[in-house]
Amino acid sequence: MKVNRLVTAVFGMLLVAGPAAMPALAGGKSQTLTGQVSDAMCGAKHQMPGDPAACTRACIQHGSKYALVVGDKVYTLETSDKATLAKLNDLAGASAKVTGDVEGDSIAVKSVGK
Repeated sequence: MKVNRLVTAVFGMLLVAGPAAMPALAGGKSQTLTGQVSDAMCGAKHQMPGDPAACTRACIQHGSKYALVVGDKVYTLETSDKATLAKLNDLAGASAKVTGDVEGDSIAVKSVGK
């Protein structure tokens, strides 16, 4: 009898906590944001002389990640997809639309377009 009560209690707690825990398990919310492609180290203010595209590409070569500057906010772009990285390289310093899961200051990139 005690085992049945224990199983019932645990099952009841899972039913109550389950819906509340789902957002944490689901990750960020998928959104499309438009902004300027930059790098996480420089953000909106490039440190190197010259154009923002050249600075972004140089910082990426030195280990920085791509970023999207939307107004005053800088989102780090998380992707390892070679086609997406090539597209970001092409759009360095330019305006782009990035679709992905936004969580805090980062975006798990699903697609990139102009």
